[in-house]
Amino acid sequence: MNRPNILWYCTDQQRFDTIKALGNPYVDTPNIDKLVQSGVAFTHAYCQSPICTPSRSSFLTGLYPARLHNTRNGNDTFPDFPPLITKLISEAGYRCGNIGKFHLTSSGHRTEPRLDDGMTYWQFSHAPRDDWEEGHHYADWVNERGGDLDSMRNSPERVPPEYHQTTWATECALEFIDVESPSPWLLCVNIYDPHPPFIPPKVYADMFDPEDMPGPYFREEDLELQKKLAEIDFQGEALPPQGHDAKRMQAYYYAMIKQIDDQFQRVIDHLEQTEQLENTVIIFTSDHGESLGDHGLLQKGCRFYEGLVRIPLIFAWPGKFLENVQRDALVELLDLTSTIMELAGLEPPEYMQGKSLIHLLTDETAIDEHREFVRSEYFDALDPFFTDGSGAFATMYRNRKYKLSVYHGHEIGELYDLEEDPWEFNNLWDNPDYAEIKAELIYKSFDAHVMLTTDVGSKRVAPM
Repeated sequence: MNRPNILWYCTDQQRFDTIKALGNPYVDTPNIDKLVQSGVAFTHAYCQSPICTPSRSSFLTGLYPARLHNTRNGNDTFPDFPPLITKLISEAGYRCGNIGKFHLTSSGHRTEPRLDDGMTYWQFSHAPRDDWEEGHHYADWVNERGGDLDSMRNSPERVPPEYHQTTWATECALEFIDVESPSPWLLCVNIYDPHPPFIPPKVYADMFDPEDMPGPYFREEDLELQKKLAEIDFQGEALPPQGHDAKRMQAYYYAMIKQIDDQFQRVIDHLEQTEQLENTVIIFTSDHGESLGDHGLLQKGCRFYEGLVRIPLIFAWPGKFLENVQRDALVELLDLTSTIMELAGLEPPEYMQGKSLIHLLTDETAIDEHREFVRSEYFDALDPFFTDGSGAFATMYRNRKYKLSVYHGHEIGELYDLEEDPWEFNNLWDNPDYAEIKAELIYKSFDAHVMLTTDVGSKRVAPM
């Protein structure tokens, strides 16, 4: 297999159910739809944490956040080992670049420090604000064009497309693609949207009428459960849909994704115009999801509902990968690392915990199975709300039928039969009919946590 270019396009906080070709009639994603039709979409892909930094740390190293010792937002430093996948790829002869968000350490009160990341192209944007004195390339780009992000964000028109971070990221991507080089390249494009605040350009917001939105997955009983979980970290309080103006937030969210769809296609068109598309693997994904009013919650935190932990994951490579295939195998976002290593002709290091997806991308006879279970974790992760170490600790274990969420240190958890209850309304945790199943899943979840996240130290060199 020739070593292809790799376009790794990662949005921020985009749920799995936000693509028209994958079943949502309320969104408008004609260009991502074309990617689905030309490639392989994994419909049951799960992030390893519902929070930015631990999730990104995981898929950039191939380790679970706890194994990596990087489980929080707002961290001061990043572990010295293992190297980022971009470093490994660059050492193998790839030209690597990053555009937009990185977020492996804190960007609070400072521009995020560079790591030994292997990048030769670096255009940084943590968020669409102007909070940094230097080193925030997107804000500089806006200022050079006479714009003011703070005033635009608060205006009725909001930040127009010509000044938007999504557009800036596209302009940077075109610049990177245009560099003539004998080396294959890997480009990480990290869009900030559809991350809150939900402030799409007015021209995009006007395309979606809140009254036409279906609204969140919500029942009144959700508020009772969230009241029991009130001690567990979350960014906001549980409210009925009207309390969050949930249909309007959904319309704004879909408007942000519509703009992403338009700008994503500009990158794809440029690859075709420069005759690079046929030798470029396209990966479209996100770091984690968004509650969007489901179960009375907006934004993110220590919960593991489908909207928060299940994300889009689509691959396309003309003539090399299967086309118009949807795989429902359980996969994890950290499987990206091993997949990219294989694409680059490299043997994944033994420490990597991902499992390559190449066979599911190339073999039409492959059984649609990958993992027996997927897991996600949250360990004192949410800054700035819990900076004193008092945040929640929780783990999720999900197999084909059940999802178990355990909030450690609290006598509460969640258990759902996803075959019968795909939107997680009927919590079986205290149901005596499911006591044996709950005990079995707790045992399996504990085993998975211990075996997958315990660092046993240096290798053995003698029997004693």
